[in-house]
Amino acid sequence: MDWISWLQWPAFVASVGAAWLVASNAKGRRNAGFWVFLASNVLWGIWGAYSSAWALIALQVCLAVMNLRGLGKTKEASSRN
Repeated sequence: MDWISWLQWPAFVASVGAAWLVASNAKGRRNAGFWVFLASNVLWGIWGAYSSAWALIALQVCLAVMNLRGLGKTKEASSRN
């Protein structure tokens, strides 16, 4: 099996870890969760390109945009407090 086919597992772990972090009550953990989500979007995108999973790539682009929005909202909330 090619090494890149194993990339789905770190992408999976990053996605689950990011969801855990984003659900935290601590602002810093939530902020970190959006960055981990962005990393998982990149990993899934690479794996999707390798696997010709075009819908997965499109999904990751949409999710990355939403993660960037969430990151911005987290920073806005931090600056107001």
